[in-house]
Amino acid sequence: VQLQASGGGLVQPGGSLRLSCAASGSIFSINNMGWYRQAPGKQRELVASITSSGSSNYADSVKGRFTISRDNAKKTVYLQMNSLKPEDTAVYYCNADIRWSAFRLADNYWGQGTLVTVSS
Repeated sequence: VQLQASGGGLVQPGGSLRLSCAASGSIFSINNMGWYRQAPGKQRELVASITSSGSSNYADSVKGRFTISRDNAKKTVYLQMNSLKPEDTAVYYCNADIRWSAFRLADNYWGQGTLVTVSS
């Protein structure tokens, strides 16, 4: 299975970006999907997560600015980031719990990371 993230880049403070992460492979189902980020010199932290039924959870630092969503048919998770701040600068990683069959528990996978830089 592969998780392919895209959408990062350079944006000015107050700007917006939309990240996407698509899963590929012979997937039976995807449980939780999420976005994490890691800034230079800091530990990786959860930004937002979403269940298969659409329930979402956010880090306090991004509540009201970021929105996570998913398209189950496309096996894709999105992160809409608005009102970006310099402190949002980090490598963003997608994460997913993927089941290969109805008879197996989910395995956890990481995407390759996409860099978001917020700077004027």
